[in-house]
Amino acid sequence: MDAHYTKTAGFKFAMNPAARKIIFLSVAFLCFFPFVNPPLALLLGIILAQIIEHPFAQASHKATGWLLKIAVVGLGFGMNIHSAISAGRSGFLFTSVSIISVLSVGLVAGRLMKIDKKTSFLISAGTAICGGSAIAALSPVIQAKEKQISVAMGTIFILNSIALFLFPPIGHKLHLSQNQFGLWCAIAIHDTSSVVGAASHYGQQALQVATTVKLARALWIIPVAFLTSALFKTGSSKISIPYFIGLFVFAMLVNTYVPFIKPAIPYITSVSKTGLTLTLFLIGTSLSFKTLKAVGLVPLLQGVLLWGLISVTSLWVIITFS
Repeated sequence: MDAHYTKTAGFKFAMNPAARKIIFLSVAFLCFFPFVNPPLALLLGIILAQIIEHPFAQASHKATGWLLKIAVVGLGFGMNIHSAISAGRSGFLFTSVSIISVLSVGLVAGRLMKIDKKTSFLISAGTAICGGSAIAALSPVIQAKEKQISVAMGTIFILNSIALFLFPPIGHKLHLSQNQFGLWCAIAIHDTSSVVGAASHYGQQALQVATTVKLARALWIIPVAFLTSALFKTGSSKISIPYFIGLFVFAMLVNTYVPFIKPAIPYITSVSKTGLTLTLFLIGTSLSFKTLKAVGLVPLLQGVLLWGLISVTSLWVIITFS
């Protein structure tokens, strides 16, 4: 067999770097076509991750963060500030209770399951607040090691990806309204990318509610970071504030109060949705079998426990009281 295409350990094939780059870029290019929606893009990325080594691993990680921010801000141009404030207000109490509950249960569960304290806390914070963004923001505060960050990130992104496929069918099966589904996504799906991906697949109103509530939820990183510094007694002042949320609010204000920009809005939101689709593809390419193996069973079980708790509880509350 050709040495460039011999099967390696696991499912991957070893091939020369140029071939890997061509395959990767060809599949990524499909994300620019309308027939590839966010869940399909994520699936393509996951499949590719099992077949070839990532040719742009480091660059892809940086690009994912920037693409997500740009896509979210762009989607803000398609939203009305008054509707967003209403959605954010309705989800505030729910958000507060869910964050405190998940963090508390996570700390107890981590101790009972004998998981490293910092790893357990990062998994809990990622589940409670906003996935990878919360982990990235809180890691320097607790002075987490690379291994602890990797395990927490892997756990969150694995469950986050499952949620993107699982939530829309459940929403349709239970006949959730656009508002109900958007709120459920914002509360129960970890990362902003999958929240926006699942909600946009469900409908425009669901997207507006989900994005607004999720970004308001992300602001909890700031008070949680200060409490974390006290809890772990690190005295760290390294707190990463999600400034792009301000740009998202600015985009909504422009859409609401600047009439002459209206003709450009469909094009801006269309490009933003394509950017989100590409973001989810890149996230998928980081979810190889190697990632799953590196996470380990016990931290993954903690992540599943917390995710199950917040998903089921929030769904029950939303159906019962809204």
